Amino acid sequence: NQGIRNSKGDFILCLNHDVALDKDFIKNAIKVIQKDAKIAAVQGKLLRWNTGNPISNDFNNYNISKIIDTSGLVIFKNRRIINKRQGEIDEKKFKEIKEIFGADGAAPIYRREALEDIKINNEYFDEDFFCYKEDVDLAWRLRLYGWKTIYQPNSIALHDRTSGESAMLSYRGIIKERLKINKFSKYLAFKNQRLMQIKNEQISLLIRHLPWFLPKEIISWTYVLIFERHTWKAIKDLLKQMPNAFRKRKIIMSKKRLSAHEMKKWFN
Repeated sequence: NQGIRNSKGDFILCLNHDVALDKDFIKNAIKVIQKDAKIAAVQGKLLRWNTGNPISNDFNNYNISKIIDTSGLVIFKNRRIINKRQGEIDEKKFKEIKEIFGADGAAPIYRREALEDIKINNEYFDEDFFCYKEDVDLAWRLRLYGWKTIYQPNSIALHDRTSGESAMLSYRGIIKERLKINKFSKYLAFKNQRLMQIKNEQISLLIRHLPWFLPKEIISWTYVLIFERHTWKAIKDLLKQMPNAFRKRKIIMSKKRLSAHEMKKWFN
């Protein structure tokens, strides 16, 4: 947030320290975002970076992976969020410029006007989150405010992701990946998921999705209560931060431009 507030220019690149960009990444992203004044963000095609080499300024120093790390965010009716196409081989079918739910936080390019439109209390990313899910929260808010996010496959980057595979769909696969994540990350992910839902949920849409949402929440809470005592602190801190989340929700719901009917197409 400090960097965004102190930056200049119409577009802002937020870049993780573990990402290496192709030389045309920014140029290709800007070409897309300038085509439509309602495009708030551009998501590039991030490939898995698993060479083990130290980060270099020369993208060509790396063996370019053919495994996709992310092509954007996908949200499900149960409110699980994954990285689109993660772990799949890069093929021609992934080379189409298209609108997506939101941009992953590793290397998104944002339109400043959009960030200024959706900021709350002079915060673009919610500082109650610290990290984890803050990019999804921002993507959801942009959607509610009527902004678009576009996937640009010609903006290529490598990402050395350390947070585990998000694209697992079976509960067994999800638990297997969760066991690889450190305790602090589990704490943040559990707490921030609920804060994000408090802030951004449209009640009529949530009611429609209860058959998918409730089983997932029951399983998540039961698993944490029984098997993750170290994550219990997340529940305590969630309760502390809930009043502030509800205050932010009031602002978001008063300014949103899309109805639940218009939003439902983004929930798989």
